[in-house]
Amino acid sequence: MENSTKTPEPTNEQKPVQQAGQGTQIPIPNATTVLVLGIISIATFCCFGIVGLTLGIIALILGGKSKKLYNENPERYTEGSYKNLNAGYICAIIGTSLSGLWILYAIIQLVVVGATLGSLFKHFPWENINF
Repeated sequence: MENSTKTPEPTNEQKPVQQAGQGTQIPIPNATTVLVLGIISIATFCCFGIVGLTLGIIALILGGKSKKLYNENPERYTEGSYKNLNAGYICAIIGTSLSGLWILYAIIQLVVVGATLGSLFKHFPWENINF
């Protein structure tokens, strides 16, 4: 009698990879996602900083979880996916930093422009204007 219980097939991202001298390995979950989000966070930091900051933070959270998973059992995962994870994590740090600096620059610019306009309107001769 055969056992009718079948093991589920791994998804495309988790298909086992056979490497020379090692057992069957799978890619780290979310490694490609972290890489893509990290790159996009760098590319979109100048969109008011919000898009790049959001994507960078998401990539950092996913990357942190995946790094923790890798550190628990490194021989289970492929080296290539770990390199992708590290590259994406670094890109996410860069994108988040650039976005944060861009937001800080925008806030400083608004304060300076507001102070300048405020001082101009303060000394404007409003009493000479007839409506």
